[in-house]
Amino acid sequence: MSRAVSITHVTTYRYDRPVFLGQQTLRLTPAPHAPARILSHALTVAPANHVLREGRDPQGGVESRVLFEGRVDHFEITARLEAELRPVNPFDFVLEGGAERWPFDYDPLLRAELAPCLAVEGPGPGLAAKLPDGPAGTVPMLIALARRIATEVRYIRRDEQGVWPVEETLTRGEGSCRDTGWVLVHAMRALGIAARFCSGYLLDPDEGTAELHAWAEAFLPGAGWVGFDPTSGLLAAENHLPLSAAADPRRAAPVTGTHEACGVAFSASIRLETPPG
Repeated sequence: MSRAVSITHVTTYRYDRPVFLGQQTLRLTPAPHAPARILSHALTVAPANHVLREGRDPQGGVESRVLFEGRVDHFEITARLEAELRPVNPFDFVLEGGAERWPFDYDPLLRAELAPCLAVEGPGPGLAAKLPDGPAGTVPMLIALARRIATEVRYIRRDEQGVWPVEETLTRGEGSCRDTGWVLVHAMRALGIAARFCSGYLLDPDEGTAELHAWAEAFLPGAGWVGFDPTSGLLAAENHLPLSAAADPRRAAPVTGTHEACGVAFSASIRLETPPG
């Protein structure tokens, strides 16, 4: 059964003095491949001395760019979203071109188009130890890989920006969803499977909660981009709402930009509501 949800996401940066900001890029609009039906979406920015323009990234997602005129002592972004969550069977696809069994190869034209999502250095010892060593069904193999990462890398929350290097995450044996998502991206690429990093919301309408989340997407011929979540070990479904996807996680961060050297106080909140009826 479909469920209506409303999300209000507020991100605030407060500076210890008035500063000049460089261009700020916001990736807070639902991605084109979001499984939810988007009923409305709006971004507002404060203070008012700015220009807000929309563009598209190479994946077709929306990037909103903010340019401020003069100094500011704070920067606040409010994203409001209304959506209809529809039940999704994440296994509702048929692979083609021999892709149902791993290893497989892409058509040369498709491989060229997917090149940024196939680029990977030789896997380090920690990652190599997690890779399968023989032929297998593609989807079961990828699910097993996501579940192995979910089981062997302890999930932690961390507020600092950026993604840890793959081997650091595996050596620590712990990481945020960003870190394990990046591990899974590299694992898939090491297997010759095109993969990209995806950031978005993870929704729990039953509990009335939503949070920023990250996972990996693999490009499987016949299915397209399929999400695998190494935090839960499951395929992405209706409660995963992607905002941005990219070959490099820096190109999928919800907010990026520069500012003068200063002290910054950061805060964020996400409220999910399920309207009655």
